[in-house]
Amino acid sequence: MIFELNSKSFNSSRATMSQSVSSFFKETTKPLTSGRRPWSVFLDLTLLNFPSSIHDTTTRITQNFFHFSVNYSIILLIILSLSLLYHPLVLIALFITLIAWLSLYFSREEPLSVLGYQLSDWMVLVVLFVVDFLVVIWGGVFQNFVVGGGIGVVLMLLHAGLRSTDDLVADDIETSPYANLLSDDDGDYAPPTGGL
Repeated sequence: MIFELNSKSFNSSRATMSQSVSSFFKETTKPLTSGRRPWSVFLDLTLLNFPSSIHDTTTRITQNFFHFSVNYSIILLIILSLSLLYHPLVLIALFITLIAWLSLYFSREEPLSVLGYQLSDWMVLVVLFVVDFLVVIWGGVFQNFVVGGGIGVVLMLLHAGLRSTDDLVADDIETSPYANLLSDDDGDYAPPTGGL
């Protein structure tokens, strides 16, 4: 009977802990994923065509990177994770550093203080990068990481260079806080004529 009570309380405490961890991740990643664009728009094959010039290519890459930055980040993380499948300990260590990134850098509202000293965001960023680098070196997966990252960057550049940005300009103007300034709805605007 005592064993039943202990196992019930253990299971209930485990369930509440699981729910609190799950809610922490949902709350932390909500601002990060709020910029994610719909995958149907991102993967629309009808918008893939060759650019007409180098200038058009660089413009497309810049606009697509800003518009689909969260989508590209998700794809890069998936490719990097797949490149580390044969190294589960490193994958677990990098998952732990991802939790550190989420809790110490992305979801923090107030400044971080350690032993009475206040750490700037720049210092936290440097420490987290160093920890990530040490985990990659410790696991001996630097080559896997570089190759996976290179494949991810090449795929992102290909997509960003080949995807037309004609539909993005209208979306960006509609969601811009300066939409009233950018629109010409009243028809009163006339471009300046003449010179000095």
